[in-house]
Amino acid sequence: MKTALPNTDLRAIFGKQLQENVSLAAYTSARIGGQADLLVTVKSADELAKTVQTLWSMERPFCIVGGGSNILVSDKGVREVVILNRAKKVTFNTNDQLSVTAESGVIFSNLANRAAGKGFSGLEWAAAIPGTIGGAVYGNAGAFGGDMAGSLIWTELLTMNGRERWPVEKMEYDYRTSLFKRTRTSAVVLSACLRLENGHPGQIKAHMQEIIERRRSTQPPGASMGSMFKNPPGEHAGRLIEAAGLKGTRIGNAEISQVHANFFINHGETKASDIRELILLVQKCVEAGCGIKLELEIELIGEWS
Repeated sequence: MKTALPNTDLRAIFGKQLQENVSLAAYTSARIGGQADLLVTVKSADELAKTVQTLWSMERPFCIVGGGSNILVSDKGVREVVILNRAKKVTFNTNDQLSVTAESGVIFSNLANRAAGKGFSGLEWAAAIPGTIGGAVYGNAGAFGGDMAGSLIWTELLTMNGRERWPVEKMEYDYRTSLFKRTRTSAVVLSACLRLENGHPGQIKAHMQEIIERRRSTQPPGASMGSMFKNPPGEHAGRLIEAAGLKGTRIGNAEISQVHANFFINHGETKASDIRELILLVQKCVEAGCGIKLELEIELIGEWS
């Protein structure tokens, strides 16, 4: 049963920043999910920090949505306050160590393209990553031989102690995870500084185009989610799902992609519950077939009980 939150205090504080009963489907790459009771849009790292500090002080639970490429929003919606992160300031640093500082709402692939346009190399691997810098820092995003652990110099976090700058070593990165993600630390990514190198714009763009073409040839187009599961050590989740005979399996309008089994497709008006049923089916069948329990790479957001 949906329980309405008292919103008078939030209306007074956030004014027009606050929206109510907003469909989150449009803010996810899979175009799936229910409504947010409350949604606050922030447009800078300072606004993000202020909003989070306000909600912490009020003891109001919240979640943050950036590019929406790695989340599954419940059909029942989200009772927490949803912060829509549109903090997108970017600064290229050429004085000392060549680097770029980007706020956490910046789309990673866009940043990679901007760097390439300036003749800066180092982020080609992110050319096809649809998520934000914040999500990449949080989950150690990676692709095509690169990852955040190899690119990050430092990240600015908001913690209960205030704004802190963490060097990459403090993040304790591992495959698609971090100290931040493993321990569910009360901290929010505000910005990140990434390592760059000088290069030739034409060569950089050619390399990026090669990566984009590889992605197009191996991953499904359109409204989809993936990678759904982390690759187990020494294995590939997609291969295990295919070996279990699940490629092309469909529940409602949700389908395990026939192009890449670690991606799920939305064929239109798909329910999050159908995606969830496919997730459980995959985990059950793969574990029964080879004894491996696949771990989700995406995160479930909202009310699932």
